[in-house]
Amino acid sequence: MPQSEPRARAGDGVLLAIGAGSFMSTLGASAVQVTLPMIRADLGARLSTIEWVITVYLLVVSSLLLTFGRLGDLKGQRRTYRYGLGIFLLGSLLCSLAPTSGVLIACRAVQAVGAAVLFASAPAILTRAFPPERRGRVLGLQGMMTYLGLTLGPALGGWLSQRLGWRAVFLVYLPIGLITLVLAIRYLPLDRDEPVPARFDPWGTATFGLGLSLIILGLNRGSLWGWSSPATLAALSVGAALLARFFQIEKRLESPMLDLSLFRSRIFTAAAASASANYIAVFAVTFLMPFYLIEVRGLAPGTVGLFLMAPPVIMAASSPIAGHLSDRIGSRIPATAGMLVLAVGLLLLSQLGADGPLPLVLVALAVNGLGNGIFAAPNSSSLLGAAPRERQGTASGILATSRNLGMVLGVALSGAITSGMIARSQDPTRGMLDGMRVSYLVAAAIALLGAFISSRRGDSLPPGAAPRR
Repeated sequence: MPQSEPRARAGDGVLLAIGAGSFMSTLGASAVQVTLPMIRADLGARLSTIEWVITVYLLVVSSLLLTFGRLGDLKGQRRTYRYGLGIFLLGSLLCSLAPTSGVLIACRAVQAVGAAVLFASAPAILTRAFPPERRGRVLGLQGMMTYLGLTLGPALGGWLSQRLGWRAVFLVYLPIGLITLVLAIRYLPLDRDEPVPARFDPWGTATFGLGLSLIILGLNRGSLWGWSSPATLAALSVGAALLARFFQIEKRLESPMLDLSLFRSRIFTAAAASASANYIAVFAVTFLMPFYLIEVRGLAPGTVGLFLMAPPVIMAASSPIAGHLSDRIGSRIPATAGMLVLAVGLLLLSQLGADGPLPLVLVALAVNGLGNGIFAAPNSSSLLGAAPRERQGTASGILATSRNLGMVLGVALSGAITSGMIARSQDPTRGMLDGMRVSYLVAAAIALLGAFISSRRGDSLPPGAAPRR
């Protein structure tokens, strides 16, 4: 064991550095949402303005994931990740000092640039640092840190903002981020690969970023502006035209930002598509469940927070196990099973009414969390394993973009269905229940479609792995 032990310690250091970054970014993202009412009151902003604290973060992250994934391939993932941490910490500090809502929104955009680097680089670094037969387990452990951040974020955000003010929520990033930066400097492997003989693609970056931002903006604000309003239709149509132009540009370039040849792999394409389906289904629950628990069941916000902790806690427990299982038997079976379990959880949620035992709600949420936890790590391992080493950053960016698109579509779809049902009903509570029921049934159908796509990916074992008994 002369070399295996130091190598294992080095791998553990890489996982620790990436896991700390994942924990920090998701902890803060979930904590900030709790502080929005206090930010609005302190800065004297309108609700329509303060919503942009969340919206601008989503737009910037989504539009830059693919760009920074490719940049990591060209310049080195370790270097890119460290710069991302620095930008994220700078943005967090600026947010804590923001004197007005407009400045805060601008600082959130800076923070989102750093977050996009972290999200795009982290899976690529892990994939390159560990052998294929450990990839699923490692990605599962990273997922556990992500879900722990999502679990603790609302409670920590509420506690900090209540005792120290909303600015403390942004300051809490700093000690965690500095520790993460030290770990990254010490443990992340040097970028020793030969320089990639390719140029950065500025036109592709611009058309993709602007096009995707307009699509997300239209979907995100469609229910507020009206789905047939000129603003919504303009955002969606111009965004679609820019994305179409982006694909035309990429086909002609020798070194495109998005290597379309990756999608020739059935494994890669199925994993990306099923990731989008998964997030559409999951975020239908994330968006609608607080309204159900507060407005229909009359629960206090603190109690609602405890209910909403159930899915990420189950995800944190199941994700490493599912990732380890995918190292043994391949990703197709656990990823497909996860989507099927998620569909069952959505069907359970579709049966909820205005009364009935609250523990059943908790059980249904736990089933949803279990399905997502079983799915995520094996699917990520499958997608990243299907990409060549020199395209790991691009593959990681595609995976993150697929998730973000699914998230936006899930919120837009469930919001449109439920809003329409409420508008047509004379009883708002009945309209809410009907809208939720239809939304969860639609989400369950999408989860079943995702399970079918996942089952067709065709991989049985990860590369380099052998069946274990």
